[in-house]
Amino acid sequence: MPNMSLKKNPMPEQAPDVRNKNFEEVALGYTAEMAVDEAKRCLHCKNRPCVAGCPVNVRIPEFIAKVAEGDFAGAYREIALTNSLPAVCGRVCPQENQCEGKCVRGVKGEPVGIGRLERFVADWWMENGSEELTRPASNGHRVAVVGAGPAGLTCAGDLARMGYEVTVFEALQTAGGVLVYGIPQFRLPKEIVAREVGALERLGVEMKPDMVIGKVDSVDELFEQGFEAVFIGSGAGLPSFMNIPGENLLGVYSANEYLTRINLMKAYREGYDTPIARSRRVAVVGGGNVAMDAARCAKRMGAEEVYIVYRRSEVELPARAEEVHHAKEEGILFQLLRNPVQILGDENGRVRAIECVEMELGEPDASGRRRPIEKQGSNFTIDVDTVIMAIGTSPNPLIRSTTTGLEANKKGCLVADERGATTKPGVFAGGDAVTGAATVILAMGAGKTAAQSIDEYIKSK
Repeated sequence: MPNMSLKKNPMPEQAPDVRNKNFEEVALGYTAEMAVDEAKRCLHCKNRPCVAGCPVNVRIPEFIAKVAEGDFAGAYREIALTNSLPAVCGRVCPQENQCEGKCVRGVKGEPVGIGRLERFVADWWMENGSEELTRPASNGHRVAVVGAGPAGLTCAGDLARMGYEVTVFEALQTAGGVLVYGIPQFRLPKEIVAREVGALERLGVEMKPDMVIGKVDSVDELFEQGFEAVFIGSGAGLPSFMNIPGENLLGVYSANEYLTRINLMKAYREGYDTPIARSRRVAVVGGGNVAMDAARCAKRMGAEEVYIVYRRSEVELPARAEEVHHAKEEGILFQLLRNPVQILGDENGRVRAIECVEMELGEPDASGRRRPIEKQGSNFTIDVDTVIMAIGTSPNPLIRSTTTGLEANKKGCLVADERGATTKPGVFAGGDAVTGAATVILAMGAGKTAAQSIDEYIKSK
């Protein structure tokens, strides 16, 4: 019998006043019974709008049908046909704007919980799957992938399945990119990412950490070493600042630095002497997912008060609605329609307050959102000892500055066509290195597209 409930099965979660003091995963996942019941809400539409909304074209109706039958192994096989990182996607994809945003059930109620079902299936497989991944026979061709983030891992996995010998060069000591240094443990456990990476290694993908391409080797040198094509998925890890007075004070962080110290230097674990501010009052400037992650981490690190300072209203917040909801539940305070104008310091050069002005919304700007306009004479201060800037990032210029024939736009993003081909023959790129900071699933989609393009390029030589 189909389940015609207008609402999703709710996701079990830690209580807000418990989880804001630990780094354990917030969402606890569906039970098998919940998953089967939720899967029965799918109408199996003939035109499959959910698939069209997925950047990696997961076979959504097919895997959900398997879940409804209780065939969880079969469901995983359907997902794995197009998605190399299902446990990751089930946790961090903005499904509300993609697959679930296209779901017909969402017209008169809540869409099918596609992301929750994908997470359930991936987690079930990690615990119960018994099939060994078979490494495809080599086709004799070698491809280098720069960056072990979502774009690079997806590209590497797809190429490995085609028989390519793939080597991934990662600047940090751990594969995963933003999945491990940017997204907190309570949203995406490091163990989940490690398992997904391990599956790619069993397919034959070679991971080389601590390899800063542009310093250790250049892209040009990779070709000299016998690689026939190179994919650049190095992300956008260069933080932006507002260039306001006081940004050089002690206690001002970029969100990148703050989250990296917590994630890679394990400040979230007991017993690690991680060099990081133990703050009492924190202001996080920005309104995206990174801002929510930084604010929620600060709360878990012991801050008594944590503010999100954002220059537009809640309607314009770019963060996922679920992340905003969780932040509010956990006690994060929102200072909306506010914009910093300077950071004030004490006699020791440390942050003591952030001065802001009130804003109002005018006509829409180029992004389609209403432009924030400063209210004259509305200045006020918030007493804080730490300020975290989460206002965006751009690609590091190292790779493009050390590679001949590789063009970038005025924002520092690599120029690539819709197939991922750059201005340098044999070099492809995708994800944040091309688009600037965006979502994990869009980066994965770019990696998948580039893998197909690389295959076509090498075969045409």
